[in-house]
Amino acid sequence: MINVTKSHIPSMKVFNRYFQKAIDKNWITNRGELVKELEEKLKNYLGVSQLTLTTNGTLPIQIAIKALELRGEIITTPFSYVATTSSIVWEGCTPVFVDIDPLHFTIDPELIEDSITDKTSAILATHVYGNPCDVDAIDQIAKRNNLKVIYDSAHCFGVNYMGKSIFTYGDVSTCSFHATKIFHTGEGGCFVSSDEQLHQKMFYHHNFGHDGTEAFFGLGINAKMSELQAAMGLAVFDEIPQILERRRNAVEIYDKLLESTDLGRFHVREGTDWNYHYYPVLFSSEELLLKAMKHLKLNGNHPRRYYYPSLNTLPYVNYKEMPISESISKRVLCLPLSSYLKEDQIKAITDIICEIL
Repeated sequence: MINVTKSHIPSMKVFNRYFQKAIDKNWITNRGELVKELEEKLKNYLGVSQLTLTTNGTLPIQIAIKALELRGEIITTPFSYVATTSSIVWEGCTPVFVDIDPLHFTIDPELIEDSITDKTSAILATHVYGNPCDVDAIDQIAKRNNLKVIYDSAHCFGVNYMGKSIFTYGDVSTCSFHATKIFHTGEGGCFVSSDEQLHQKMFYHHNFGHDGTEAFFGLGINAKMSELQAAMGLAVFDEIPQILERRRNAVEIYDKLLESTDLGRFHVREGTDWNYHYYPVLFSSEELLLKAMKHLKLNGNHPRRYYYPSLNTLPYVNYKEMPISESISKRVLCLPLSSYLKEDQIKAITDIICEIL
């Protein structure tokens, strides 16, 4: 069975060597030396000055909303994983959806300003499939309207835009290190902010509000990463170059085998060093997508409709038509892509798709 992705499993010898450090110190959680070591490595790799690891990738979004003291309405994209919208609702704010750019699949900045009201407090945008939002346009809009900006960067590990880490944009960037991601800690994530005061506030929010062992800065929850997760992350980190190279090779094979089809593709934004996070293709109709999915699954291949459904159709939000997002979400399919995918497997997948088309 070939799934849409496959978790990269690092050398168990290396993993055990890292985790043995935690065992030897009898320090399994509460920010042990493995968490701190991984944070330093990630800061250097991602080109950021401040980064805090968390136990998953959703809590950083919720903590960012809390730390920025957002109220009222938050403008966001309907084309994202559900965690983006659910975090807004969970924190007592109202998501206001803005449709996406049909070329890049990211929130369309030309539509944002018309949706700003006196209740708007922030923009929460998602970089899609490793493809950055139009961060410069969003930054200008935010400054003109005194809004905060949060980026859900779950797909953007290692991505640079215009020579800068994508994590340096916005007031806060968050990332997921779920097992399905290019870099993972089994389950995990992080938040990044260049604002030292804001980052410190988010830091104590993620650790019960602690100021030492017997005092508290303020309100907090438990979002800390464990040493077990960090050990996995450190072992995977050592293999990032090989992971990216294998994924790049797989993408090039897909491109070659599907170049003669009429499948649509998203456009990687100019100036982006892409990370080959997913391989989405766009069918001309939902019916054709469903037919392709059926035949792929019959042959042991399991792609994913990612993202589906368009988030403006969720049962706990106020529906407003988003024609581009709704159309793309019904027709986009992410084909299997991982560091383990072989050329003959890609050929078998593309042969099925070409036959259906």
